[in-house]
Amino acid sequence: MNLETILHTEIWNGKSLGDLLTLDFLASLLGNVVGAVLILAIGFFLAGWAKRRVLGLARSHQRLDDTLFEFLGSILSYAIIGFSVLFVLNTFGVQTTSVVAVIGAAGLAIGLALQGTLSNVAAGVMIIFFRPIKIGDFVVVNGQTGTVKNISLNYTELANLQNVQIIIPNSQVWGNTITNYSINQTRRVQWVFGVGYGANLKLAEDTILNTIMADPRALSEPAPFIQVSNLGDFSVDFTVRVWCSNADAWGFQTDCTRRVKEALDAAGIEIPFPTRTLHHLNDSSDAA
Repeated sequence: MNLETILHTEIWNGKSLGDLLTLDFLASLLGNVVGAVLILAIGFFLAGWAKRRVLGLARSHQRLDDTLFEFLGSILSYAIIGFSVLFVLNTFGVQTTSVVAVIGAAGLAIGLALQGTLSNVAAGVMIIFFRPIKIGDFVVVNGQTGTVKNISLNYTELANLQNVQIIIPNSQVWGNTITNYSINQTRRVQWVFGVGYGANLKLAEDTILNTIMADPRALSEPAPFIQVSNLGDFSVDFTVRVWCSNADAWGFQTDCTRRVKEALDAAGIEIPFPTRTLHHLNDSSDAA
């Protein structure tokens, strides 16, 4: 195969070797190269500008989710770059329909080879769009408890209570039960306090409820709940539920647990605990 046959291809629109060597063709080729560079430069500029605009829109409105708009900005950026490349190929006479078909076939083969990875990507898209969790939420996911630090297309990153990084594949996030402690503005905190069977139940109830409601973090609406919930082996148990702000829940619960214990002690109300009585029987042979 000679040089003229090699150069006589579709990309050069069927021009002969002599045509290729003419100044007009070289000038046209140079123009195409310059045009391609300009198209790519404009495409990359527009891609970056569009992504910044989308992210700026999210940052200017606090109610909009940054993670969702970062994903949308990336998709828009890649789409603009992809169209720019197709325009460049079209400039040189390449049939873009054939290129798209080749890319589609390659994408199918890659998809079959990377089923696990693509399932994570698909789950990541669902998480970003439906937003069952977002950055900053305190959650329990796939048995792991922590604060969401990052949500990417492939994985979700948590930091647990010891500030240890936990990486969970998105398919295990979307496909499992998610407990989100941060989604609501208020939370109902629950305690169970036990008092002795000989205690004055009315006094115990008033002592427990008044101590908890004296905390400024306790909300009077919705109304608090306190009732005897169980007659145990050693105690009469009160279940108490009081609403508070979501951000105050953990400190509110732990602080009031201590204060109720101190208040019951001050009121002379016994807080029982399991006891065991041992009876020692003398051996009859020893007695003899």
